[in-house]
Amino acid sequence: MSFSQEVKNEILRHRISKSCCNMAAAYAVACFGKYFDDRGVVLQTENEGVAQFAQKVYRRCGIQGNILRKERPTGAVFEFSIKEPDEIARMLELFCHTGKEPTLRIRPENFKCQKCMQTFIATAFLCCGTMTDPEKSYNLEFLSTRHYLSQQLEAMLAEHDFHPHRALRKGANTVYVKAADHIEDLLTFMGAGGAAMRIMDQRLYNEMRNKTNRLSNCETANMGKSVQAAVQVQLAIERLQEAGALATLPEALRQTAKLRMQYPDLPLAKLALKLDPPVSKAGLSHRLKRIQEAARRLEESSSPEKESDHV
Repeated sequence: MSFSQEVKNEILRHRISKSCCNMAAAYAVACFGKYFDDRGVVLQTENEGVAQFAQKVYRRCGIQGNILRKERPTGAVFEFSIKEPDEIARMLELFCHTGKEPTLRIRPENFKCQKCMQTFIATAFLCCGTMTDPEKSYNLEFLSTRHYLSQQLEAMLAEHDFHPHRALRKGANTVYVKAADHIEDLLTFMGAGGAAMRIMDQRLYNEMRNKTNRLSNCETANMGKSVQAAVQVQLAIERLQEAGALATLPEALRQTAKLRMQYPDLPLAKLALKLDPPVSKAGLSHRLKRIQEAARRLEESSSPEKESDHV
């Protein structure tokens, strides 16, 4: 089962107690179904529970609708419809629509209490919403073919500080929310608090994993730098040995060079403790730099001077 279906099933488990909120739910089915006009209402969904929910909220309004199961290559589709003329007339009167509006717009007078809009938005998600699996990304969308309805829905979501955005994708008007914290708030608002908690848990896991990866990458980078520095010091010591110049260095540097070659993989902090007397990590690092400088001076002094061309 997809995460979208889990969200919808959680919303469906909530009981609508007030008649005005029940009407708001029925109104959302009309607005965000396949069509809503003087021909009636049709809602198509892959979730049988959503079709049954639509039939139930209309029945509570005194309007009878039918559910038809249609088999398709991708799976079954359930179609809820109201097509009987008498039922259509009752529905249009209930929602204060004529069924002949050139552009369908949401009528605010169909919301009687504060929870009516909450129920309307939740039902809109049941009809046309989708939610990405939070393990992959954070994205909640409402899809509609009607421009003005999408515009009004965006305004409703913005009114409740869910920070929605709107775009036209493949001919469908898409109202979407991408910020995880706003999605959590919206899911809770629609009655899917369990889904919101799952996103919170996933966010915490992602943040912890990203933090661990950053620390691991940082440690790996530091380790790489340490290995590179150690190799450069060993090369410098070998050059001094080959040239017989190591014996000309001060005793402290000769002792340091001997220990570095004896323990090539030992971290500086532990290597510093093996010196007699022990020195600090910073002191050992300074000695190693002096050894490298000595090797560099040796290399410069032994390089043949470039002959100049005279015209």
